Amino acid sequence: MFGRAATDTRNLHSLEQVETWTRETFGLTADCLVLVSEEAGRLPGFPPLLTVVLFWTPDGTRHRLTLFKPVAGVVAGDMPIHWLRPSLVDDAGDCC
Repeated sequence: MFGRAATDTRNLHSLEQVETWTRETFGLTADCLVLVSEEAGRLPGFPPLLTVVLFWTPDGTRHRLTLFKPVAGVVAGDMPIHWLRPSLVDDAGDCC
C-alpha cells in the first residue's frame, strides 16, 4: 500500500545545488533543515513542474519558496533577494 517514492538520480545534483543556494542566500547553517522537491503543477496556468523549497530558520520558523520551473532549470539568479525572507514565512498551518 505504501511505498518509497521513486528517486530520479538525474535531478540529484540540481536538488543539492538549490539547497546550497538556499543556504547561501538566507544565511542558513548546516543544522537548519532545507527540503527541495520537484512537484507537478496542479493548477491551470501553472507550468507542468515546479521546484518547492521548504526551510526552517534556527528559531523554528518554516519558510516556503516556489520556483516556477523544473529543478534542473533553476539557476542561482532565480533565488530571491535575502531580505525577502520574511515574506516566505509559511504559516498555513502545522504540517509537520
